[in-house]
Amino acid sequence: MNTIEILGYIGALVVGLVLGLIGGGGSILTVPLLVYLLGYNPVVATAYSLFVVGTSSLVGTYQKYKKGLVDFKTGLAFSFPSFMAVYFSRRYLVPGIPDTLFSFGEYRLTKEMGIMIFFAIIMLLASISMIKKGKEEVLNKIKQPYYKTFIQALIIGSITGIIGAGGGFLYVPALVIWAHIPMKKAVGTSLIIVTINSLIGFMGDLQTLEIDWLFLLLFTAISILGIVIGVFLSKFISGNKLKKSFGYFVLLMAVYIIYKELK
Repeated sequence: MNTIEILGYIGALVVGLVLGLIGGGGSILTVPLLVYLLGYNPVVATAYSLFVVGTSSLVGTYQKYKKGLVDFKTGLAFSFPSFMAVYFSRRYLVPGIPDTLFSFGEYRLTKEMGIMIFFAIIMLLASISMIKKGKEEVLNKIKQPYYKTFIQALIIGSITGIIGAGGGFLYVPALVIWAHIPMKKAVGTSLIIVTINSLIGFMGDLQTLEIDWLFLLLFTAISILGIVIGVFLSKFISGNKLKKSFGYFVLLMAVYIIYKELK
């Protein structure tokens, strides 16, 4: 095992620690870690990320369930259109993206560059949501028609399918605004959606990619170990302060990715 691989597994531990400490956001680190440190193709990296995120979120769901912070009925109802979008995105949309998205003279915007730039844009949105102080309760109590929720879930599912991240930062506000679930319960409920979406999305990749199971299972196991440690440490560390600091870190990473891909 060389130095780069060791650093990669340390990164997997950090991903889990972040998830355990602040309840989300760790998956945002997985794709850049796999691409820029371990040298994986962005398409493969987003697929691996879905497996890591899905498995880790399953552990997180169980932990939140023990605290009574998971609304399974709402989570399952919301996940139906979302996981369809994730699966079809991974099975058909991502493989169908042309190798060259745009060319002007000698400049070419490739499929891999496009995925990473889109990922960075989503990271920017995620960083803003983590830096801003969220409201605990919803002011609007009028329940919107389900067809609107269905369409919104399709859009979120398509985005998370393309970038290979869990999308918790998108699902939590959706559950708060559309399903009128209190913030703490929305965080727990979003985990079951992320678990279903990520693992079903990964099933779409199984039909188009060759998976290095030894690496993927070891990386995932180390991430889960990080979650267990992070949950324990969260009893002594303020999650809100960490979340804001991590938001600034994600913002810097997003700017770095855009710079690296466009230079």
